[in-house]
Amino acid sequence: MSAPAEGTVQQPLDELIASLTVDVPDHPEPGVLFRDLTPVFADGRAFARVVEGLSAPADSDPRAAALAGADRATPTFDVVVGVEARGFLLAAAVALSAGVGVVLVRKAGKLPRERISADYVLEYGTATLELHSDAIRPGQRVLVVDDVLATGGTLAAAVALVEQLGGVVTAVSVVVELAALGGRERMAPHTVHALWTT
Repeated sequence: MSAPAEGTVQQPLDELIASLTVDVPDHPEPGVLFRDLTPVFADGRAFARVVEGLSAPADSDPRAAALAGADRATPTFDVVVGVEARGFLLAAAVALSAGVGVVLVRKAGKLPRERISADYVLEYGTATLELHSDAIRPGQRVLVVDDVLATGGTLAAAVALVEQLGGVVTAVSVVVELAALGGRERMAPHTVHALWTT
């Protein structure tokens, strides 16, 4: 990504995300305010900054830094886990940028091979997530990426799946955190990095 032109000030990332996000009331059901991030992804410069921002949290996490050792040029994660569906887009971009692989946490019934599963409650219903049982190696350092942290149910289930296979979650990174829903507390003790908190 190119630097801003000399004499210009780059808009803070949280303000940029907020300016491009479209709020959709009563979706997917009445009373839910949906944050549509697709305009952020459609803007090339904004998307590049989001990917860079999502990659950053492990660098500031002391546990991840200790696992990585002294070589700060190397990512402090071995693989990026993305949660269906928008998390796939983000995790793939972060993994490509970091030069590591990407692993997909999917909704129930989508994975063809042996898998583990975790049920969870989200702000407008219940669901199940699944992960191939050989997707994460014991001790592998994992950055978990998704678009939104709301109540934390989805991400807590994804983290539980990674840890069930022996993975070490170095951080959880999201584009938007809906702070009033308390998801950050549910993710403790894991580091949560949100690019925009609202």
